[in-house]
Amino acid sequence: MDAETRFQLIAGVGEEIVTEKELRELVETKDRIVAYDGFEPSGIAHLPVGVFRPLLLRDLMKAGVHFKLLLADSFAWINNKLGGDIEKIRKCGEYFLEVWKAAGVDMNKVDVVWHKEHFDDPEYWKKVILIAKNHTIQRGMRCLTVAGRVGRENNPTAFLFYPSMQCADVFHLDVDICQLGMDQRKVNMLAREMADKLGWKKPVVVSHHILMGLEGPKEGEGYDENKKIDKEISSKMSKSKPDSAIFVHDSCEEIVRKIRKAYCPEKVVEDNPIMDYVKHIIFRAFDEFKVERPEKFGGDVVYGSYEEVEGDYREGKLHPLDLKMAVAAHLEKLIKPIREHFEKNKKARELYEFIKNVEITR
Repeated sequence: MDAETRFQLIAGVGEEIVTEKELRELVETKDRIVAYDGFEPSGIAHLPVGVFRPLLLRDLMKAGVHFKLLLADSFAWINNKLGGDIEKIRKCGEYFLEVWKAAGVDMNKVDVVWHKEHFDDPEYWKKVILIAKNHTIQRGMRCLTVAGRVGRENNPTAFLFYPSMQCADVFHLDVDICQLGMDQRKVNMLAREMADKLGWKKPVVVSHHILMGLEGPKEGEGYDENKKIDKEISSKMSKSKPDSAIFVHDSCEEIVRKIRKAYCPEKVVEDNPIMDYVKHIIFRAFDEFKVERPEKFGGDVVYGSYEEVEGDYREGKLHPLDLKMAVAAHLEKLIKPIREHFEKNKKARELYEFIKNVEITR
């Protein structure tokens, strides 16, 4: 595969790239590019982790990117996920691996790294301390977006370790690309600054889109100084609000029910979660988008691009209910294999039952 094709595939995963010039240099000079993402194991997998993330990973793998998946058990413990019970957190990590397998990710091509491996390594903690020595408490508090928190003085002191630890992960994993969500961009930018200060390898940051919750846009909650990014983070699909999220275990009927009641104003594309899913999930997963409707309402229509859907929706040629029902049908096609895997596979089913019965805490 030529360098330009590799560049376009990797860039297509990102909503923001820092910098495009460095990414081009990377694909032109390096055959084996290493990228990573990490997440805290907690709760039941929803659309962003169980469907959207594997689709992004598919494009990265097409570009020949070697992927490291960091299961951030230590961070979930600090963040008091699953009641701060480390054994439950690790069990949840195993559950998430089953979700990715069911979503079609070839786990033989992914390096799975448990953060415990870092936690037990003295060299990792040297990096953490060096990083902490080179940025301020104020900067660390601003980076707490990465933990889904806003920097406040009444936060537990342990939260302050979080940004320096995540920053150290970048260098301990020895990656070329930080490929995480827009809500993680602050700590990734901190990593670039630390690379300059400490003489370490400087990562390219490819930040992916954050899927909007079914309830629609929310007012910014102070996660980012940039109002647009703050709004995006504040409006993201959250597992803590079950009716605002689609889960990989939802039945077809449940998916339809949730989508039907979702925020989707007529002729409005901006801040519309249903259009968000069309753009970022459906046209990444499928070559076309079919909307089925009665002849008296125009009959079936097949779209070959997101721009075509957006044009018809803005002009009122596509009704919100027809759009919603088509989106629900396409999401069901993506979720069904995952749901069935957990119904048929004994190990997967036991992990799901365990996580489902664990009290979820934040």
